[in-house]
Amino acid sequence: MMQESRPRRPGRPPGSAGDELLEIARREFLAQGYAGTTMAAIAGAARISKNSLYREYASKEVLYAAVVSDWVDRGRDAMRPHTEALLAATDFEGELGQLARTIQAAVLSPPVRQMRTLVAAEATRFPEIATDYVTRSWERNIQTLADTFAILAERGTITVEAPHVAAEQFTWLTVAAPLNRMTLDAGSHPYGQDQLDAIADEAVATFLARFALPRVAS
Repeated sequence: MMQESRPRRPGRPPGSAGDELLEIARREFLAQGYAGTTMAAIAGAARISKNSLYREYASKEVLYAAVVSDWVDRGRDAMRPHTEALLAATDFEGELGQLARTIQAAVLSPPVRQMRTLVAAEATRFPEIATDYVTRSWERNIQTLADTFAILAERGTITVEAPHVAAEQFTWLTVAAPLNRMTLDAGSHPYGQDQLDAIADEAVATFLARFALPRVAS
């Protein structure tokens, strides 16, 4: 007499790897901080063994460095489509206003602010990681904007002698006040979109007052 075959038990779902594993680790670091995060907790959240995690990343420091580097890589050249739009604009002031809003949306978004806070908190412990973060994210975007301003100056659209300084000034005009408040009060007094738009418009007005070509009297 043949025995009835037993139904197969569903296997354990596969654990996380690659980008998904790094995203899980990032969430753990953001929630618990570097010191409060354990490899065991990350392995558990990723549904893999600690041994598997250690085979991939030899230590928590190595994993933290990979998380920060992956985050920077995700945003690589994020500014370029917007600076290209500025170069192609027929309404320069209007497109500059749109760029200001784009910078605000990026820098002031919760994920970006959270990563900035994490990297800043661990900068003394891991200065090389912090330096890489600043160089390949913030400085890269500033340089992209500076290169754009240099081209616009060559075309005679604006008058800029130090493009990098102009790029830094424009960026901070758009985000300094809201970023400072959001960082210090943890978002307990959020900005409305109308407030951010007003800041963006003032940033454009201030920038143009400094760098617009002088008007020729008729």
